[in-house]
Amino acid sequence: MKATVFLGGGRITGALAAGLRLAGDERDIVVYDRHPEKARSLRRESSVKIARDLKSAVASAEMLIVAVRPGSVKEMLAEVAACGAKAPRLCVSLAAGIPLRNLRAWLPEVQWVRAMPSPVCRIGKGFSPLSFERGVSKSEKAKVRELFAEVGAVLDLPERQLDAITAASSPTHGYHALAMLAEAGRLAGLDRKVALRAAAHALSDGIVYWRESGLGLDELLVEAATPGGIAAATMAAMNRAGYARAVSNGIKAGVGQARRNARR
Repeated sequence: MKATVFLGGGRITGALAAGLRLAGDERDIVVYDRHPEKARSLRRESSVKIARDLKSAVASAEMLIVAVRPGSVKEMLAEVAACGAKAPRLCVSLAAGIPLRNLRAWLPEVQWVRAMPSPVCRIGKGFSPLSFERGVSKSEKAKVRELFAEVGAVLDLPERQLDAITAASSPTHGYHALAMLAEAGRLAGLDRKVALRAAAHALSDGIVYWRESGLGLDELLVEAATPGGIAAATMAAMNRAGYARAVSNGIKAGVGQARRNARR
């Protein structure tokens, strides 16, 4: 029986495998990694199968998912081409910034998809932007969408937008904001645990309210920030300190890194 095969047993493979199992997906998942201990850990966590070598992994694949670091993609695909097994028609890259044209050049005669799943897919709350080569069929697109939809939201995008949405959608933004806000609360006099709880409410529960209330962000900002109130003073001071500029610069830096990856 053909399987969904991951080349690379790192964190995103672990998150996807765990999310699929949480969703009740019982498909055969095969993992190949140069470091067997990574694959063994995934086997314990998510009942994946471990490929004995690259050739057997490629030979067993219905869908091949390349889940190595951007700097290792070219080398990995060269090994796939030379391993003696025919790659499946459908291949998915999870490597940030590596464009379809590079993937096609490094491993031709397959159809490529780029996907940038969030590690939050581990708990079924992921977000996976997808970009397809022109030759990917409707049924193949559906197969890829169905895989990632099991672990969260899926969004088709033109490839030219993929780097920007990768930089903008990273859950790191939330973790960073949570850490900064909690530390600011601590410095203002709160106990560390209380400050973290307050910051988590501000970010997590506030966003849930936005999602469920149907209100627009402009409405919520007006609702929450009464003129002369604490929230209004807080936001105004943050804006004066360059909050918007800092966020914009962060996104630009992320997109810039993706473009440097593309030149590998």
